[in-house]
Amino acid sequence: MQIKIESAKAPKVIGPYSQAIVAGSLIFTSGQIYMTTEGKLLEGTIEEQTHQVMKNLEVVLEEAGVTFENVIKTTIYVTDMADYAKINEVYGSYFKSVFPARETVGVQALPAGAKVEISMVAVKE
Repeated sequence: MQIKIESAKAPKVIGPYSQAIVAGSLIFTSGQIYMTTEGKLLEGTIEEQTHQVMKNLEVVLEEAGVTFENVIKTTIYVTDMADYAKINEVYGSYFKSVFPARETVGVQALPAGAKVEISMVAVKE
């Protein structure tokens, strides 16, 4: 059985997908960009934009009943690998001692012209 997760504190979806899906003990988030709840991309530095991505993911995870401590896998998509170190520093600040498995993928473009998108898989223990 699949359960749709939707948080009013995260940007509304802009296509035929869910913010997250719970399947058994696993939570799969859709990729989040630095969209605000008003539906606009956050202006600012790549660090500020990455914080917005992580805040969006945080509220979706909370709606599913978990936190970043439950995240076991992430995927980061980035349009400019020159931003990797800055994104990595912000991303890493949201986790404690055990970091999730992860890949970072350089891509040509992301939705709405974003520079970074992150998705996560978490487990409900």
